[in-house]
Amino acid sequence: MGTAVKVSNDLFEKAKIKSKVFKRSIAGQIEYWAKIGQMIEENPDLPLPFIQDILVGREQIKVGQGTPYVFGEGE
Repeated sequence: MGTAVKVSNDLFEKAKIKSKVFKRSIAGQIEYWAKIGQMIEENPDLPLPFIQDILVGREQIKVGQGTPYVFGEGE
């Protein structure tokens, strides 16, 4: 269940544009930005492109493309 949150008009307009580019809802775009921001705060030493690559890899594994890496295997 969602919760209504007020955001600035500027943020809303930017999210509206990006949501069209990336085929997300406006709420989905803002949630994506929040998720990325949270990950960056929790992992300040990791560059944004690396974090984005991790997210892409996770989605690829979910749909059966690729295999997950298991630490310690194959050594």
